[in-house]
Amino acid sequence: MKRLLILATTLILCAAATAQSLPDTVYVGVKDGHVQGIALDKQKGCMYFSFTSSFIKTDLQGRILGSINRIQGHLGAMTLGPDGRVYASLECKDDEIGKGIAQRLGVDNLSHEQSVFYIAVIDPDLITREGMDPEKDGVMTTVCIREACRDYASHRYGCSGIDGVTFAPAMGKTGGKLYLYVAYGIYGEPDKGGNDNQILLCYDVRDWKRRYETPVVFGTVPDNGPEKPLHKYFVHTGNTTWGVQNLAWDPHTKRIYMAVYKGKKPSYPNYPLFALDLTQRPQRAVPKGLSEKQETLQLSSSGLYDEASGIYGYKFKWGSTGLCPLGDGLWYISENHKDKASGIQSCTARLYQWTGDGNKPFIAK
Repeated sequence: MKRLLILATTLILCAAATAQSLPDTVYVGVKDGHVQGIALDKQKGCMYFSFTSSFIKTDLQGRILGSINRIQGHLGAMTLGPDGRVYASLECKDDEIGKGIAQRLGVDNLSHEQSVFYIAVIDPDLITREGMDPEKDGVMTTVCIREACRDYASHRYGCSGIDGVTFAPAMGKTGGKLYLYVAYGIYGEPDKGGNDNQILLCYDVRDWKRRYETPVVFGTVPDNGPEKPLHKYFVHTGNTTWGVQNLAWDPHTKRIYMAVYKGKKPSYPNYPLFALDLTQRPQRAVPKGLSEKQETLQLSSSGLYDEASGIYGYKFKWGSTGLCPLGDGLWYISENHKDKASGIQSCTARLYQWTGDGNKPFIAK
C-alpha cells in the first residue's frame, strides 16, 4: 500500500511539473488561411500549426522558427508521429479552396475525378527558415490515401475527403505498436441519408517511407499509396458538417476523440465532440443508414446521452481546429480567431485540463 501511495504521489508531482514547464498559451497569427490543426513535440520544445496552405514551426513562446509555404492543397489536421515527423491530411480537389490554391501556384485546378487525398509527411528538423518550399527544399513527402479517393470519386458514404489524423494502438488494445488513423470528411447534407457515420481508416506506416512516400512536384498528383487500409471502421455519431475535423488519441483516458463541426439534422443532438474507447473490439454489423456489413465501433458511454438517438457526446466550443492531448490529462486545444480590421487569422493553443464532464469536458489552466 505504501508503494502505491508513493507511486500515486510521484505521478501527481510529475503532472504538476509538466504543467508548470509548459506555457498556458502559444499564439500564431497569419494573413492567409485559418488554423486547421496543431501538434506538440515536448522533447524538442516545438509547436506545429497548419494554416490551410502553410505549415508553421514555433518554439513554446510562439516565435516562428520556420515555415513551409505554397503547399499544393488544403493542409488539414495533423499529429506527431512515433518517428518525430508530422503527419497531416492534405486534400487536392475540385472545390473553391482548391481553385484558389491552384490559382496562387499557377497550376491547373483538378476535376472531381482527378481529386486526390494524401497524408503529407513533414520533417520538422529540416525546417530551418521561413518560407521554405515543399518542392525545392525537400521538407515534405506525400502518400496517397487511395481508399478515400475511390469513395470520393464514387460519391460513397458522403465522403468529402479526409481531415482528422492521429496515432493510436490497435483497437482492442491500449498500448503497443501505434497505427495511423485517418478520418473522412463527410458532407453534412441534412436532407440526405447515409451520411450519419464517421469513417476511420487504419494504417501501419512503418514501411511507408520505403514504399510510398513521394517528393512534391507542383502540378502533379501522384497516387503512390497503399491499395487498402488495414481496417475501415464506421462509427455512428449522427449528422456532422464536414465530418471529423480533428482526431486525437489520449493515453490518459484510453480514448480517441473526434472534434467536428456540429450537424444540422434535428433528429440528433449534434454534439461537437465524441469519444471512442480503444478497449472495445470492432463488430461486423450494418452501420445505420447503410446496407452492407462493415467493421463498426461504438461511441464511449460517457459525457452527455441523448436518449432519443442513443448518441453520447460532449459540448465544447473549441477543438475542431486543433486537439493535442499530452497524455497526462493536459491538452493543448486550438482557439481560432479572425481579426476583421487587420485580416489576421490566428490560433491560440491553450493549455486545458480534462474533466470528463459532458457540459464542460475541459477547463483552462
